[in-house]
Amino acid sequence: MYVTQPPSFEIKGKEDMVYKLKNAIYGLKHAPRAWNKRINSFLLQLKFQRCIVEHGVYVRVQHERSNLLLVCLYVDDLLITSSSSNEIEEFKKVMKAKFEMRNLGKLSYFLGMEFTITSKGMVLHQKKYGSEEKVVDVTFFKQIVGSLRYLCNSRLDICYGVGLISRFMDGPRKQRMVDAKRIMRYLQGTLEFGVLFPNKMQQEKSMLIGYSNSYWFEDKVDRRSTTRYVFKFLNAHIS
Repeated sequence: MYVTQPPSFEIKGKEDMVYKLKNAIYGLKHAPRAWNKRINSFLLQLKFQRCIVEHGVYVRVQHERSNLLLVCLYVDDLLITSSSSNEIEEFKKVMKAKFEMRNLGKLSYFLGMEFTITSKGMVLHQKKYGSEEKVVDVTFFKQIVGSLRYLCNSRLDICYGVGLISRFMDGPRKQRMVDAKRIMRYLQGTLEFGVLFPNKMQQEKSMLIGYSNSYWFEDKVDRRSTTRYVFKFLNAHIS
């Protein structure tokens, strides 16, 4: 993987040179795959077997000790359980020696699920997953969204964001109002932006051009894939 030099940080006399990455940069699209391959190969070296049904689950059986160790992997979070507490501690030491890791203690919260230890056993519930955010003024929120939607006629750059907050017109919560205000702050700093209609339109350029891209599972609300697009006619943005 190669990257260009950041603007204003080019090396004088070597502006055309690029950086070769030794490791995957966190946040890049290929980084999760690189990390998954790294942790998967390491766990296999430790004699774990990867579950063929659920690829995030690894199992290791120490036959001489009759100990079972299970690891649930979600990106860079690991849940560890075993029939032996010593087995867990040994595994933690090996992982800390290889990776920069923190021990967060006993399981209490994971992926929207809470675990509470009681005298009768462990209780799994999702109380925090339920929306407890403060409800904002519905009329005021609709007025803001309506104004933003009208602005989309000349500000195509906010269409996607306005489309997202428009999904929450019924019973909007505080976080959705924060999102709307964030869009307005962006508009405040870019008041001069708009749609350019060039005054010199060459006949050979009179064609419809479209660009699009896709993000897989980027939507943090429903985890669906999303897409963005822009169409230009005579070099002017029309959609």
